Amino acid sequence: MTNNANHIYPPAIFIMGPTASGKTALAMALRQRFPVELISVDSALIYRGMDIGTAKPTAKELAEAPHRLIDIRDPAQSYSAADFRADALREMASITAEGKIPLLVGGTMLYFKALLEGLSPLPAANPQIREQIEKQAQELGWDALHRQLQQVDPVAAARIHPNDPQRLSRALEVFLISGKTLTELTKISGETLPYNVHQFAIASATREQLHQRIALRFEQMMASGFEAEARKLFERGDLHTDLPSVRCVGYRQMWSYFEGEIDYDEMVYRGICATRQLAKRQMTWLRCWESVQWLDSDKPAQALESVAQVVSASLD
Repeated sequence: MTNNANHIYPPAIFIMGPTASGKTALAMALRQRFPVELISVDSALIYRGMDIGTAKPTAKELAEAPHRLIDIRDPAQSYSAADFRADALREMASITAEGKIPLLVGGTMLYFKALLEGLSPLPAANPQIREQIEKQAQELGWDALHRQLQQVDPVAAARIHPNDPQRLSRALEVFLISGKTLTELTKISGETLPYNVHQFAIASATREQLHQRIALRFEQMMASGFEAEARKLFERGDLHTDLPSVRCVGYRQMWSYFEGEIDYDEMVYRGICATRQLAKRQMTWLRCWESVQWLDSDKPAQALESVAQVVSASLD
């Protein structure tokens, strides 16, 4: 995924990795040594008032190493991969114009992918068509709609389970709006990134070590007042579990606890399990990623030196 004609393009650094892998600490250490500016690539850190549960850098850390694209949305608002790409490209251009290197750090792999490869020209959601699909599903059942999808787009139907109404509805909606299948349209990618990108992935050497880091991180969040932070959001009254902000790991489990569905211990247990599942998905993405150099979370000094060498060479 690295660009050709690298000598023409300005440099950019990506630091990717699962949750609780030490990405932020590494990025901040690099900023102390080099003319880099940080851009957050995290779909949870965009939300204001969601600080502890998202492990957002502290006010002190942000004063030392400002991150762009943090605290840019209210939890009631939506933010897409397309929104991220537009914002990130603007920030990268601004950093490059200052003679510095954009350093993008985070774990939302879909955002990194959208930035690197561009976005396929999928049509925007259409509420009327979506309602029509929902109505059909109520009358005929999702299995019948899955059979419809098999007829028009067998590749997408093989990938989408009949019990996944969100993705099934979207695949049918794309076909009904555009007359083209989801499979056809996703093959068309958009503009590639006009930067010479150096990509790093940081993670623990073993799954057990990552799980220990996740459990410790969750315990630290609880001790730092995560419950009070989440309760304040819950008591606003306008947030609900269909919103991406509330579906963030930890917050979704807090909601169940506040609504009396589960007790405190179960909430903590489920929060840790959900964080592990998130990390597993992030690692699955990263293992398929091209042109990435791996770093060990448990050897931070070595990780820093590996990235520092590349940044130094980019400045020559």
